[in-house]
Amino acid sequence: MLGTRKKFGAYEKVYPIETTPSRPVPNHIARPDYITGLPHGIPKIPETKDQEQINGMRVSCQLAASILNRMQSFIQPGVRTDDIDDLIHNFIISANAYPSPLHYRGFPKSICTSVNNVAVHGIPDLRPLVNGDIVNVDITVYYNGYHGDCSKTFLVGEVDGKGQELVAVTEECLSQAIKLCGPDVPFCDIGLRIHRYAKSKGLTVLPAFAGHGIGRYFHGPPDIYHMINRYPGLMKAGMTFTIEPVLSHGRENTYILDDGWTVVTEDGSRTAQCEHTILITEGGAEILTR
Repeated sequence: MLGTRKKFGAYEKVYPIETTPSRPVPNHIARPDYITGLPHGIPKIPETKDQEQINGMRVSCQLAASILNRMQSFIQPGVRTDDIDDLIHNFIISANAYPSPLHYRGFPKSICTSVNNVAVHGIPDLRPLVNGDIVNVDITVYYNGYHGDCSKTFLVGEVDGKGQELVAVTEECLSQAIKLCGPDVPFCDIGLRIHRYAKSKGLTVLPAFAGHGIGRYFHGPPDIYHMINRYPGLMKAGMTFTIEPVLSHGRENTYILDDGWTVVTEDGSRTAQCEHTILITEGGAEILTR
């Protein structure tokens, strides 16, 4: 399917085309454990962070959010997702941080860009964005020993009403999930809240994708499911994790393309995703990537 483009109602179905080589990172920038081969260790149970660790998370998450927030004016028809990767890569290394996705389990780029029917893990390439696209930009930075992770789905030019609704409902799902978080709240309540709100709007939560614990490690416990689930455990003050629902107008089925990363919807339907890293506090939850 390399290079395939097909009009699908109000939008184009997108499949990968050629891209550019991975971008270099200066030698002085600290690398995460999966690059250096010197693992920090991933906890077996959800980690409750101390104040020093929380401060480190705040800084890395604020850096990721500040870069993502600069993308709105840049993402326009004619811009290639590889151009977005180039710009964000340079913002990250200019801050003496490392783009966490780069070479993580072989991923070739510094961010993920998922357009229209690409649900997650899209590899930035040379396809120009077109009027009516929606594109998720997923950024994670590794700075001073901590990862900060966030994403947002952007509207490209004039997007039809269904596309706008998809993005808005996905954002509201994330917002509602964060509002319920706090000490002694079951992790599984997140999925129930998201499922109910999405269903009330006639949208589908894609169950294959989950949020995760994060810290000195990129991915760890807890697993945060966005649909009805029985994942055990309660939130505790000091825990940090991502919530990152993916919604669609179509069915829940997806498949991975031959590149080993790009996940597309089986029925060609569009998806939207948004993500924050949050901290559980004594009084609720703090959005670290606001």
